[in-house]
Amino acid sequence: MATVVALCELGWRAEAALRRTRGAGEVLAVLRGSLYLTVDAERGGTELIWLGAAGAALHGRAVVTAGRLPDVEPGEIVELDARGGRVWRPRPAAFSAATGEPRSSGRALMAALGSSAPRSSFGALMAGVPLAFPLERATAPARALAEACAGDDAEGAAMAAVELLGLGPGLTPAGDDFVGGAFFARAQLATRPREGPTRWAQAAAAVVDAARGRTHPISLALLTDLVGGHGHAPLHELSHALAGRAPLAHTLDTARRVTRIGHSSGWDMLAGFVLGMGEP
Repeated sequence: MATVVALCELGWRAEAALRRTRGAGEVLAVLRGSLYLTVDAERGGTELIWLGAAGAALHGRAVVTAGRLPDVEPGEIVELDARGGRVWRPRPAAFSAATGEPRSSGRALMAALGSSAPRSSFGALMAGVPLAFPLERATAPARALAEACAGDDAEGAAMAAVELLGLGPGLTPAGDDFVGGAFFARAQLATRPREGPTRWAQAAAAVVDAARGRTHPISLALLTDLVGGHGHAPLHELSHALAGRAPLAHTLDTARRVTRIGHSSGWDMLAGFVLGMGEP
């Protein structure tokens, strides 16, 4: 008999997938605070989602339970009951045509948070210091990616990003999170009036193609989301804070919530996002 889990919140992409499968998902991986599952998708494929406990950061692929996570093993079937669950879907951030606003806010974030960033994450770049083990060889391509974003050089950004893919341990390597954060920022900026998204969309597609076979399938799915402008809720909220020129205290609070995603994934994504906004 399958384990049944009642959901209190779920992301828009997970909701659509569960509607197709009537809530059934197969456990792919068991982590300390979450479960990764696959559900059947259209045309014979599978869709990746994950189950977290109350308080977990929302994401298009996330489902959240108010109760305890079930004690299950990979390969087991879990039935996710979404009746009554709130569906989360991010609103697009509306950036103005001026690039100076997000850049100045990015400088403020770097000044306020850089000193507290772990030196073993890409967050160290926010403090202007070289990366530490195990990322010490990534400093040059990471800075090249930041400079390409600052120069609106989509092709150069893709070339630098490829060198970072799969770099670091874990299911979502730090290099993937950093690259994803940078291209997430470019996707947000593509909403500006008269902004041409085509070059950056092509660069994002090239990054995803290069990532196949270089990184874990779970990370590939999340990277694909990020470069397409879909991330965790705090990252979208940070985009809104910058686009709306929110008070610095509010922006900092939102950025700190980004840093609490995963072990160090949040710091890696935040660094990529801030530098991707165009702050070299």
